[in-house]
Amino acid sequence: MSGIAVFRLVEERRAWRKNHPFGFVAKPARDSDGTLNLFKFVCAVPGKKGTIWEGGLYKIHIYFNDAYPSTPPICKLDPLVYHPNVSYSGRICLSILYEDQGWKPAISLREILIGIQDLLDDPNPNDPAQDGASLVYVRNRYIVAIWE
Repeated sequence: MSGIAVFRLVEERRAWRKNHPFGFVAKPARDSDGTLNLFKFVCAVPGKKGTIWEGGLYKIHIYFNDAYPSTPPICKLDPLVYHPNVSYSGRICLSILYEDQGWKPAISLREILIGIQDLLDDPNPNDPAQDGASLVYVRNRYIVAIWE
């Protein structure tokens, strides 16, 4: 285990426990022996008020590696949702979660989870993880625009 990664994850957990958005959950997973695993967080993101996601609590697993925070974590929705930016394996396709797009080591757990909440209601059809879901989203958005 990288000392830098562990130190940063301990700091992230401390910051989260002091101040996190209402309705959000983020905590380290427990290994089979009962010890906390700082490299795997179990999280929940509430659906945004006033959206089709409102009332839902969406479970997310976040996997960190030894190179964190130099490299981004992998975030997966569980169970899967039909969404343009969620792959068939549940991996969330959000620019801040990719080194070659928007990842910066200063991005916090809080920012990641808020970004995921925003992405649920405002998909990015230009970077789809599921072509079918993206096509449905684009077509429906076009139809709604015509009706308005």
